[in-house]
Amino acid sequence: MKRRDFVRSAGAGAVAAGTLLAGAPAIAAGKQRWKMVTTWPKNFPGLGTGANFLAKLITEMSDGRLQVKVYGAGELVPAFEIFDAVSRGTAEMGHGAAYYWKGKSQAAQFFSAVPFGLTAQEMNGWLYHGGGMQLWQEIYAEFGLVPTAAGNTGVLDGRLVQQGDQQR
Repeated sequence: MKRRDFVRSAGAGAVAAGTLLAGAPAIAAGKQRWKMVTTWPKNFPGLGTGANFLAKLITEMSDGRLQVKVYGAGELVPAFEIFDAVSRGTAEMGHGAAYYWKGKSQAAQFFSAVPFGLTAQEMNGWLYHGGGMQLWQEIYAEFGLVPTAAGNTGVLDGRLVQQGDQQR
């Protein structure tokens, strides 16, 4: 599937940071402006700038037909209310970690980094080749949301390496 076709049909989106889409309507011929609310402070290094990068990619991949304005935590809604804000339609997208939504669904936390859990590569393998994405979509469907992976920080492996050790 070509990336432009993907954007046209579904919106956008790789697991510590997941993106929530409200219904993901097809993009009409005219320009669309969407709001993305995040659990991160505006321009927060790493995670917050990842949301900015995602918004930029969406605009580029849609040839400017879909423009996403990013709102940091607390700018439009409080950080831990983005799930509900996107579900209600206050914003079209949300960017945060799935473990924040454990109160919505006990299973939500398993779609992000979990201590002693899957590495970034293992998580992507499970999501894209092991049925994980279908499970995630089923869980969020009852809230009118479409989850997509949009970044993956993985878990720390906790391994110590001596200074100068070339084997990692």
